[in-house]
Amino acid sequence: MTALRTAAETAVRQCLGLEAGESCAIVTDDERVPIGEALYEVAREITDDAVIVRYPPGETHGSEPPEPVAAAMAGADVVLAPTTKSLSHTRARTDANEAGARVATLPGITEDVFTTGLDADYESIATHCEAVREQVAEAEEIRVTTDAGTDITFGVGDREWLADTGIVHDPGTMSNLPAGEVFISPETADGTFVVDGTMRPHGLLEAGHRLTFEVEDGLVTHISDDEIRETVANAADEVGDAAYNLAELGIGTNVAVTELVGSVLLDEKAGGTIHIAIGDDAGIGGETDAPIHLDGIIREPTVLADGEPVDLPVADDA
Repeated sequence: MTALRTAAETAVRQCLGLEAGESCAIVTDDERVPIGEALYEVAREITDDAVIVRYPPGETHGSEPPEPVAAAMAGADVVLAPTTKSLSHTRARTDANEAGARVATLPGITEDVFTTGLDADYESIATHCEAVREQVAEAEEIRVTTDAGTDITFGVGDREWLADTGIVHDPGTMSNLPAGEVFISPETADGTFVVDGTMRPHGLLEAGHRLTFEVEDGLVTHISDDEIRETVANAADEVGDAAYNLAELGIGTNVAVTELVGSVLLDEKAGGTIHIAIGDDAGIGGETDAPIHLDGIIREPTVLADGEPVDLPVADDA
């Protein structure tokens, strides 16, 4: 059995729990065909109602897919989406969930990340998610600091902490694969965050390379990096200040990820890290629609929930 086949078995059977009699849509694009086909081959052995839909890669993470793709997603019981550009923060994904689909998105997935990231104990990941969520669930304020210069405070407000466990067995639920994070779209944010891990378009940052962001009243007001600044500005031409929205605070809970590799999809799940995102948050409990969602991974943070230290999961070999 090939490595792709083994990972696909885990995704379709364990994580999504596809059953005979259910419909399944595999959504992929021209650059992720081998992964899409591996998932389809497993799905079609379980159910006769399986399809694979392929389209040209989107322009940006969070771009809406073509209408026929969105229709296929909304009409399926189970959706797996290995795509170059993320469908996580799209109306198509939200509509599919609202129609009752179980959805797993695999944005920017590579064959290496697919085969290594699905080699994990997802029951353990779910346990770590619950342990973190218990520590932050009732907090009104979260503060994150690092030695690299991050010092940012988030107001939770009425927003709810969500868990990405990789176990997607209930109608209307979704997860990234590979999985492992607890996250929220905060109502407010003020301060500075310094990315020293992974962030698009740079991938894994070299030692000493840091990206600095200033945040005031929930909006990013300064971006140190020219390429990221241009990406956000281009989105702002379309949607205004929504592109600068401080969209997400996430806490990694996957202790099987022992080092950052340059894939946002995998690295944001690493135990002992946090990530902060700019742009769209409508798909994760917020109210901002934007055509981008840019995550930056931050190493070795201290996280305080109403002043109390949060015990972060630690990678297995740490």
